[in-house]
Amino acid sequence: QLQLVESGGGSVQAGGSLRLSCAASAVTYRSYSMAWFRQAPGKEREGVASGTNWGTGTTYADSVKGRFTISRDNTKNTLYLQMDTLKPEDTSVYYCAAGPPSSYGLVADRYNYWGQGTQVTVSS
Repeated sequence: QLQLVESGGGSVQAGGSLRLSCAASAVTYRSYSMAWFRQAPGKEREGVASGTNWGTGTTYADSVKGRFTISRDNTKNTLYLQMDTLKPEDTSVYYCAAGPPSSYGLVADRYNYWGQGTQVTVSS
C-alpha cells in the first residue's frame, strides 16, 4: 500500500509562488507515475500536471502551462509542484496521485493512490 502525504499549501497573493510536496511511503516509488490534481468547491477534480515514473516526461493542463512545474526526486520519494504567477482561479485543494506507469496523464480514474489534499488559496 502506497501512502501519500502532501504539504506546502497556504495562502498567497496573486502573482506569488508556492511549492507543494508529496512524500510517498513506498520504496518502489520510482515505479509509479505521479500527478497533481485539484478540486475547487462545486467543481470536478481537474488534472494539473503529470510525470512519468522516471521523470522523463511531463504533461500539463493548458490553464497552468508555463506557470507550474512538476518534478520528482526518486532518491527522496518525493513529488513536487512549483507554482508561480499564481492566480485567484488556482484556489483549490491540491491532491497528489500515484498509479502504474500506464496511468501517466491527467485522467483521475487511472490513479490508484491519493493523498489527503492541501489547500491553496490565492487572493487578488
